Amino acid sequence: MVATTFAADTPLLVSGLVARQGIAGNWIWWGSCVGGMMTVFFFARLWRRSEVLTDVQLVELRYGGKPAAFLRGFKAIYLGLFMNCFILGWVTQAMVSIITVLLGPAIAQGRALQLAVGGHMFQYTLGEPRNTSLFICIFLLIPFTGLYTFIGGLWGVLVTDLFQFILKMTMIIVLAWVAVAKIGGMQALQMHLQVIGNNVRQSGAQAADPVAFLPDFHLGLTTNALWTLPLLTFMVYLGMQWWLAWYPGAEPGGGGYVAQRMFSAKDEKNSLGATLWFNIAHYALRPWPWVITGLVAIVAYSPYGGLHPSAAFVQNPEQGYVMVLRDYLPPALRGLMVAAFLAAFMSTIGTQLNWGSSYLVNDLYRRFFVRGQSEHHYVLISRLFTVLLVLGSGYTAMQLTSIRQGWQLVLNIGFGTGAVYILRWYWWRINAWSEISAMAVAAAVTVGLNRITFSGNDALIYAKSALITGLITTIAWLAATFLTKSESEATLVAFYKRVHPAVYGWKQVARLVPELPEIRDLASNSFNWVMGCVLVYGCLFGIGKLVFQQWAWGIALLLLAAIAAYLIFWDLSRRGWATLSGTEPACDQPS
Repeated sequence: MVATTFAADTPLLVSGLVARQGIAGNWIWWGSCVGGMMTVFFFARLWRRSEVLTDVQLVELRYGGKPAAFLRGFKAIYLGLFMNCFILGWVTQAMVSIITVLLGPAIAQGRALQLAVGGHMFQYTLGEPRNTSLFICIFLLIPFTGLYTFIGGLWGVLVTDLFQFILKMTMIIVLAWVAVAKIGGMQALQMHLQVIGNNVRQSGAQAADPVAFLPDFHLGLTTNALWTLPLLTFMVYLGMQWWLAWYPGAEPGGGGYVAQRMFSAKDEKNSLGATLWFNIAHYALRPWPWVITGLVAIVAYSPYGGLHPSAAFVQNPEQGYVMVLRDYLPPALRGLMVAAFLAAFMSTIGTQLNWGSSYLVNDLYRRFFVRGQSEHHYVLISRLFTVLLVLGSGYTAMQLTSIRQGWQLVLNIGFGTGAVYILRWYWWRINAWSEISAMAVAAAVTVGLNRITFSGNDALIYAKSALITGLITTIAWLAATFLTKSESEATLVAFYKRVHPAVYGWKQVARLVPELPEIRDLASNSFNWVMGCVLVYGCLFGIGKLVFQQWAWGIALLLLAAIAAYLIFWDLSRRGWATLSGTEPACDQPS
């Protein structure tokens, strides 16, 4: 999972965020850590107990009848085809940007691309840079990734992800190190940023400190100042987005390829441990090499006094990361860095193809169209669906103008649905119509708001539209829940027996199965959830303080993170590690 979410688009996205909103802009994804930690301690074991093949399959376990069947088929198409093509599209768009920056001069000069395959040399005359880059991604890189995905399946994806993660992490650290050294070290980097900030203010524009970890609270809720996150947007990111918005890899309650990894764990203990490690590595260990390189891009290419002012950086600051790679790494390391980007791209593509085809085959084709065929037949169909996903991703990549646009659109489409995905595990009254209405209304409101013009920068526009979408969607699914019938007693009892959730929202169902002990682990899970957030944010900001040579703060924050880690270990040990492996109920004793 750590390798999967380390996509080719992520360094570019972070570089663009840093260029526009400083380090604080990363709260668009740092805020999701709160939901990620909730998944670790509240949902990882439940997903493992469900023993389903895909998270969409859970629909017909939790709900019953025709509404559940419709929802399963709809989600298979919505997530497996449309949403998956969208994700593949922006990841491909990122790789297109990388290839365009690196090969643009050669392409512009009309040089030919030569490929050696099986002892034969093939030559392709390069045309317009972006189209050629798209050609390389769709007809060379994605099919190659699909090939080893077909051969290895999920196990092959996991093994290659491990190797690719090691390569990617090594090279992004090398790039950040070399880039900072080339401009004179960390102190020189901060001095250059101060000079550029002064130049911005002298031009009459507002600018905050680009290395601040939090927004500038003195600039108001809706500031347009450079290098700071508007406070309204920060409040949406940290206070609402993690539990209201659906986003692949950060779904409230888990889901998608995160759930796929939890299904694959050996037992409940391993499911919890693996998900905890993913959140620590994803939010605390990986960001700083990206962030530092993004700051170097400002120093190098800013029009307000950068070392090498660039109009291309102004037009598309997301390309700043690749420009640093191109201009600051020596040729040998540049080749390794390109290999790391290819590994990142193929790691994400491999997971998305596997994830999307599993929806389309298991939850659509096999469930509704052709049953009882051989596994060979379904493997063949999965390959056809993979080709469809590749073509769809290429078309989507051509339509997107930026990676950030893709991120925010996906977040908006799912804003307001997250609460349903959390409560379906903990409240018996949630039914299929709750999910159907939430998904339909969120998408409809997002499309409608695209026709309305809001004031402010992109971050403010996102916050305003997200608040409206979340409010309308929440009202809609609550109304649908109470205006429609609850799920049948048989369906609810079967789900309760299989998943064995906490009893708080299932009391009337629990009374029907008195032979099962009641799980009451809300207090313990909440304690671990809070400590998990302290652990990750302590590591994140502690490492950041050490990077900027603020030793006392860095050590203090890392010590705080260590204390949180110990308290989590202490609590899980006190409750008994055996309870996490399914040998007995994971619960506190009922009072």
